[in-house]
Amino acid sequence: MDNRIIAIQRDTRFSPNSVSRDREILELVCREIDSEIPIIDESQLSDYLSADVYISMARLPESLSVLKKLKEEGRIVINDAHAVDSCTRSKLDTIMTLNNIPKPPQKGENGYWLKRGDAAAQEENDVVFCPDEESLQDSCRLFIQRGISDYTISAHVVGDVVKFYGVSNGFFRYFYPTDDHHMKFKHELINGKAHHYAFDVDALKNETTRLAKLIGIDVYGGDVIVDKNGLFYIIDFNDWPSFSRCKTEAAKAISQLIKERI
Repeated sequence: MDNRIIAIQRDTRFSPNSVSRDREILELVCREIDSEIPIIDESQLSDYLSADVYISMARLPESLSVLKKLKEEGRIVINDAHAVDSCTRSKLDTIMTLNNIPKPPQKGENGYWLKRGDAAAQEENDVVFCPDEESLQDSCRLFIQRGISDYTISAHVVGDVVKFYGVSNGFFRYFYPTDDHHMKFKHELINGKAHHYAFDVDALKNETTRLAKLIGIDVYGGDVIVDKNGLFYIIDFNDWPSFSRCKTEAAKAISQLIKERI
């Protein structure tokens, strides 16, 4: 490749229980493009400002600020730093509400989910299931004590947890995490083993693609709940997941996207 390319691995705090898997998908993407691409930690970014292309999993505010400036200078950055900013739960919740993207209601009869809103989950306690309103208020107080004043609240939806992965060039896959027990924090177990309720896969792909376009993100993934009636609700949406269930296919799709942009 004529363009000097740098790959950026996200800070380990944003890869809870997934550091090696996140590293692996980045390595696979680089290998598809050029085996000589260096992979740096995002804390090192300020020492690598002369590249033409940045393949980025970065999430730290200071890293995103640098990447925004690099893009303004004409560099290619995937994922776009402005889009990554929009993947915080509070911003996502607003975007989804304004654009009628299917998501859980705020009130329900089966408990609640309290989630850190200012950043992606960094530890298990950043996402808390609350069986009733009393425990929800207690958990909110604990968030405040931890210094987390930005959070989202949504009703728990009973149904199958489905994990999806996407790339803006059309790649899309979905899996049931309780089938292979491959889970980050095991929150999926609250819903129990998947029943594999029938649902419209094309509609799910269309809605997740629409959300990705609204945000401006190229490499993404997340979780939905599919209820017994086949209705789905997006409960999580992340920039650049590990693609652990389809990493080889995903790496080819991501690398092809990058090659087309260079």
